[in-house]
Amino acid sequence: MLPFLPIFLLGLLLALIGWGGLVLLVLTTLPTMIPRWLFFFLLTLAASGTVLPVLAFLHRRFPSEPPAEPGVIVREAILVGIFVDILSWLQLGKVLNPALAGFLAAGVIVIEILLRMYERTRFKPKEHLNE
Repeated sequence: MLPFLPIFLLGLLLALIGWGGLVLLVLTTLPTMIPRWLFFFLLTLAASGTVLPVLAFLHRRFPSEPPAEPGVIVREAILVGIFVDILSWLQLGKVLNPALAGFLAAGVIVIEILLRMYERTRFKPKEHLNE
C-alpha cells in the first residue's frame, strides 16, 4: 500500500512554493528573460504539486500489478507539470489549439504507458518465505 501522508506533504510543499512563487513573480516583475524562465519553473512546481496527491489517490483507488512505487507517482506528476509548461509555452506563441493539446496529451500518456510496460518486464525475483 502506498504511503499517502509523505506524498501529500510533498505535493503540498511543491504547490505552495509553486503557486506562491507564481503570484509573487506575476505581481512584482516584468516579463524579461530570467523571470520568464522562472515562471516556467514555478509553473512546473505548481502543477506537479497540485496533481501529486490526486495521482496518489488514483493509484491507491485503482491499484495495478505491480503496484506503483512512490517514484512512479512523482514521475507522473512531473510529466503533468511538463505538459502544462508545454501548453503555456505554446499559448505564449499563440499556436496552441485543442487538437494540438490533445495530441500532446496522447504523447505524454503513451510515454508513461511505455515506461510502465518497461518496469513490468524487468525481472524481480520474489523472496521465498521458507528458504
